[in-house]
Amino acid sequence: MPHRRGKKKEYQSNRYVKDIKSADVWSVFKIIADFVQGFDELGDLGPSVTIFGSARLDENHPYYKQATELASMLGERGYNIITGGGPGVMEAANRGAYDHENVESIGLNIELPEEQQPNPYITKGRSFDYFFSRKVMLVKYSMAYVIFPGGFGTLDEMFEALTLIQTRKVWGVRLFVIGTDFYAPLMQFINDKMLAEGMIEPKDVRLITLTDDLAFVVQEIEKSLVAQMATLEKEGLDDTKYYKVLSSYFDNRPICDGSPI
Repeated sequence: MPHRRGKKKEYQSNRYVKDIKSADVWSVFKIIADFVQGFDELGDLGPSVTIFGSARLDENHPYYKQATELASMLGERGYNIITGGGPGVMEAANRGAYDHENVESIGLNIELPEEQQPNPYITKGRSFDYFFSRKVMLVKYSMAYVIFPGGFGTLDEMFEALTLIQTRKVWGVRLFVIGTDFYAPLMQFINDKMLAEGMIEPKDVRLITLTDDLAFVVQEIEKSLVAQMATLEKEGLDDTKYYKVLSSYFDNRPICDGSPI
């Protein structure tokens, strides 16, 4: 059974106005607390995948069903699922992971006046006041990012992740975009405008894997994990806690082929 929803928290419309008027030092303490608690709660996770997408889709929508299926496929293989913790695609992904033993279904919620109440399929959750601290947690502990169709927030998260990968602030992390029909115009814009006018390079476009093949995504994520572990070994980091957490994933599983990234 899903966890019971908690009592709906009253959202104060003047909350951020009060934050602005408050002493800066107290705002800094709140921001630090967000990061410290996030690091503490998520730092020991094994291999995890973050799934992004619209908050406005119900369970009958094809993208909701796809997100549930993909998360279940990943959960069956032992991957934790991280989402923004809300409804729609986020709920679908948490729902897909929820019933798999030894897998965390993680929801990192943001407090908003509308839409964003925590979904009931979360085994480990945390609420954030600020988008920027929440986004750090959504990407920091993931082996891969999967972008389903969504609105402004989803596109913001997609391009944030792409920028981190492009500038190598994160390395070895793959980005998959689900919804070939939905994202075709965006990909055309990226190629016809951004690439054609020299604002990005061809290798930057290749950072995006656009597909509707969920089995392919799972297979590629598995290869990416092996490749990331090989890179850690190459850099002499195979004695770190992070490497050991990742390697424990393969204790009772076959290792597929992968190459360093």
